[in-house]
Order: sequence, then structure tokens, then C-alpha cells
Amino acid sequence: MRKFLSFALLLLFLGGCQRPPQIQQQEAYVFGTRVEVLVADPDEAKGRHAIATVLQEFDRMHRGYHAWQPSELYRLNQAIARGEAFAASEELAVFVRDAQALARQGGHLFDPGIGRLISLWGFQSDEFKAQLPDRAALDALIRQKPSIADLRVDGSTIASRNPAVALDFGGYLKGVALDRAAEILKREGIHNALINIGGNVMALGSKHGRKWKIGIQHPRQPGPLAALELDDGEAIGTSGDYQRFFELDGKRYPHLLDPRNGWPATHTRAVTIVMPRGARSGTLSDALSKPIFIAGPAQWQQTAQALGVSQVLRVDADGRIQITAVLKQRLETNETMEVIRP
Repeated sequence: MRKFLSFALLLLFLGGCQRPPQIQQQEAYVFGTRVEVLVADPDEAKGRHAIATVLQEFDRMHRGYHAWQPSELYRLNQAIARGEAFAASEELAVFVRDAQALARQGGHLFDPGIGRLISLWGFQSDEFKAQLPDRAALDALIRQKPSIADLRVDGSTIASRNPAVALDFGGYLKGVALDRAAEILKREGIHNALINIGGNVMALGSKHGRKWKIGIQHPRQPGPLAALELDDGEAIGTSGDYQRFFELDGKRYPHLLDPRNGWPATHTRAVTIVMPRGARSGTLSDALSKPIFIAGPAQWQQTAQALGVSQVLRVDADGRIQITAVLKQRLETNETMEVIRP
């Protein structure tokens, strides 16, 4: 059996299809996924203009930092492969330093420097073949231990001591874009909005006085596993094995790769985390769900605690649902869950 899935909306909005006229909404496809921005503002023209400004910024970031199509990030990866230093923009240099710090914080279970591994598995494409990578090439790359930690950033000049490094910001840039969207909306005078980038969600304010309510996608069934009301400024990040994967000989191979061995992490179906309001809640919601997902059954709780993430829902390979006590108190669900206490 072969199965392909290029993208999925990991968090589904609840409340039916009808929206009051004061809700402005627009969708797009960037960062390799579906993007949706909803604004609750009585001035519809202002809301539509703010959404358009956000989507323009998303498109700029997507084109500027695409790892596999002509972009500044693509040119940086080419320079690394040649062993050359690269004169980066100030923004890219900031992204690299920030992603390095986040990777270090997560014990490099999340590591944007493994772009060549992603390419070997074919996950860099929107459509990919159900086939395993060449084992010799995979083993050779793992021996080179590519990591974003191998990059040296001097001002805006970036160089690497390891030519096997290739950056892929797929697990980082969506979160950055959430924070950027929040900044833009507030600058445009919008205080009530919901931003969804492929299941990475941020809430601003409320929906006409009521909290924004979302559903957390069930990893194996249609519809939500649970519902959650978000406070102002909170962000949710979900990593799942159902977003990008293929199946071969009855086994599922998701796009979430373990940098330690180069193989997909198959011990977890999904991890959802909630980050409290903060200047970087979007970035953290995206980047910190990955190491918790990849850490596995024996280490995910310790990893979450080390990262300062207290609200976690995890679905393991057998479908068992584990949840931290602080998040369990907030969820609406009929599912049986194992409550994890610190």
C-alpha cells in the first residue's frame, strides 16, 4: 500500500461554516501548507487590508527562505557545500543565530541543519515517492553529523566547518511567521484575529467577546480529538506523522527525522503544545514541538520540562493519549487520556 499526503490542516476551526459578517477571512498556500487568517473587526475594509498585508509578508518570507528553490537560503546552502563563506542579509543571520539557540535548547533533536537528510528521504518536495533512501548514502551522511551548530555567524557572514550541512527552515519559519503576523496586525490596528499556518495557530484577542475556539486534529480519524479555547496571545504548535508521510510495505514513514540516526521517528503519532502569550510564542510553538515529538516515550516528558513547556498532548504509536495535567484541565474531549504530572 502506498499513500501520499502533501499537507493537512492539523488544527480545525470549530463552530460551523457560517461566520458573522464582522469576520474577515482569507486563505493562501505558502510554506508548503494551507494558511488562513481570520480577523474580527467591525471595519471590514481595515480587516481585509490587514490580512492582505500579512499574506504579502508570508509570501516574501516563503520566497526568501525556501531551501529548495532559488532564494537567499538556497544560495547559502550552495556556499556551504562549496566550503565558502556567505554574506547574508541581517535578517537571515538573525534567523540562523536564533535557530541555533533553539536547536541547542532542544538537545539538537530539532536541527534545521539536516536539510540533506530531508532531501535523501525526498521530503523536500510537495509530492514524494514511497521509497527508502539509499542506505549507503544515508549512513555516510550520518557519519558526517550535519548540524546547524556547525555554522559560524560573524556579523552577517555565515560559514560552516562541515560541508554536509544544509539548512531547511521548515520546522522553524512557520512559527516566526506567526509572530510576524501578530506584529503586523497590531500595527494595522487589529486586536482580534486568529492565524493558522498549517496547524500552527496563534490567537489575538477574542471573537466578538468570546475566546477563539479550535480543534486539535485526531491523527488517525477525521475530525478533532479535542477542543480548546485560546487566551489572547497564546500559540499552538502541532507535529504529527499524518501531515507529510508515505507508506511502504505497511509501514508509515513520516517527515519528522531523528538527527541522531537519520530515520523517521515512528514512536509518536502527534504532539501538540500550547505556549503562553509572549513576544516569541509563535516561534516557540513551532520549534519546540519537534524535539518533544522526536524524543520518544522514554524522554519526551524530560525534554518538555527542560524546554519549559508545561502544556503538552502526545499520542503515541499505539494511539494512547498522554497529556500534562495543566492542559487536561482546559480541554474539551471525550477521549480517554493518561494524565502526566510533573
